[in-house]
Amino acid sequence: MGSREVLGQAARLASSGLILQVLFRLITFVLNAFILRFLSKEIVGVVNVRLTLLYSTTLFLAREAFRRACLSGVTQRDWSQTLNLLWLTVPLGVFWSLFLGWVWLQLLEVPDPHVVPHYATGVVLFGLSAVVELLGEPFWVLAQAHMFVKLKVIAESLSVILKSILTAFLVLWLPHWGLYIFSLAQLFYTTVLVLCYVIYFTKLLGSPESTKLQTLPVSRITDLLPNITRSGALINWKEAKLTWSFFKQSFLKQILTEGERYVMTFLNVLNFGDQGVYDIVNNLGSLVARLIFQPIEESFYIFFAKVLEREKDATLQKQEDVAVAAAVLESLLKLALLAGLTITVFGFAYSQLALDIYGGAMLSSGSGPVLLRSYCFYVLLLAINGVTECFTFAAMSKEEVDRYNFVMLALSSSFLVLSYLLTRWCGSVGFILANCFNMGIRITQSLCFIHRYYRRSPHRPLAGLHLSPVLLGTFALGGGVTAVSEVFLCCEQGWPARLAHIAVGAFCLGATLGTAFLTETKLIHFLRTQLGVPRRTDKMT
Repeated sequence: MGSREVLGQAARLASSGLILQVLFRLITFVLNAFILRFLSKEIVGVVNVRLTLLYSTTLFLAREAFRRACLSGVTQRDWSQTLNLLWLTVPLGVFWSLFLGWVWLQLLEVPDPHVVPHYATGVVLFGLSAVVELLGEPFWVLAQAHMFVKLKVIAESLSVILKSILTAFLVLWLPHWGLYIFSLAQLFYTTVLVLCYVIYFTKLLGSPESTKLQTLPVSRITDLLPNITRSGALINWKEAKLTWSFFKQSFLKQILTEGERYVMTFLNVLNFGDQGVYDIVNNLGSLVARLIFQPIEESFYIFFAKVLEREKDATLQKQEDVAVAAAVLESLLKLALLAGLTITVFGFAYSQLALDIYGGAMLSSGSGPVLLRSYCFYVLLLAINGVTECFTFAAMSKEEVDRYNFVMLALSSSFLVLSYLLTRWCGSVGFILANCFNMGIRITQSLCFIHRYYRRSPHRPLAGLHLSPVLLGTFALGGGVTAVSEVFLCCEQGWPARLAHIAVGAFCLGATLGTAFLTETKLIHFLRTQLGVPRRTDKMT
């Protein structure tokens, strides 16, 4: 498969993922807004910070390195060995869930059982749900490697929606269950998620059409289970070594990704109520990042990993592939920069209104608006970092990945120290400031790698970070107008004034997008030719 065919599949995966995730996330957005009106800040803090951290840490330590290693661009591989390697995530998940569960129960502060009942049961069930989700890891990697459009998005979105519906029902009818509600909903979510993959592959491989799918390395569902390979080797040791390199990196990246939750959990810099407000604002602020940037990052990481060869310099690879990768990277950087700037500029004037609509006075008063405004700037850095790192991790050699681990170690240490100091100084906003600092360092590291990678070639993908002066002026004008509009129209003047404030923002946003359409013609061409390609090669109907 050529680089342009891989690009077409990655673009379709990103665009279809974006559309479906927007639809499903809107549904869960409404359900979560409903649930928030029946919960205390303390329960939200324990569930969304303490228990979710246990779940995400277990999954990250058990599977992240395996995913990156097994999705690397090896065209010829023994999939039996790869699947055997992936099944090791299950015993690893059991180990991490038991160890972390003990830490959560014995070493951390236990919430007041009158305020947050059934904490111990919540720890056990959240750890169990992580192990259940790992049972579907071989199915997930196989689907991602062969770019099954829509499967991942539908499975995850359906699971999230059903989880939200179950949570809303239990909160409404059985509020005294406390953490039982969220623990059962989390276990239900992971079970549905795994069943979606298992049922899909069972039907696919058991149908008469499966014989036509020559690209699949398995012919029946039992081939996905652990088995002895033809060569007698259970696993591919090269993949295993690469997994270990990624594991060291992923361990550090987890500290950076969830650093504020670790600081809140282990250093007790905020009480459970403040943790709840911070996490709600954090989730709301990252909604666009999850909807737009994450599908793009995941899809185009696969594209770069398949097109580029890790151990070769850009000048030693197939030049058509290098050129296509450079053009795609430049367009993605431009797209990320424009999306991030739009969120930063317009999010500043609409943070308080968004929080008031979403969660009422619990969120729109106090530190909530300041947190969300700060997060809007952080989203800009998230957008750029997602694109730069998806290229960097796909193009790095094993040795470069190992060297990058030392940088991540320094970043992890500095982030934890900086988070603690800034939080003591300026409250929960300190977490976002520390995240911005570390994200800036990570972006700098990735930009330096990209510059070195392409310096001997005629391609300059970092030009995607340049915007025309006209467009920058439009952003500045739109930000100023909406800021003035907020002062006079929001948010204590009633709904007519609020609607007028929204209308001002819509006009300024339209003018900004129109200017971008006229000035960024190269990006518009990329979006039209790639994200609008007919879906003839979709593998899921």
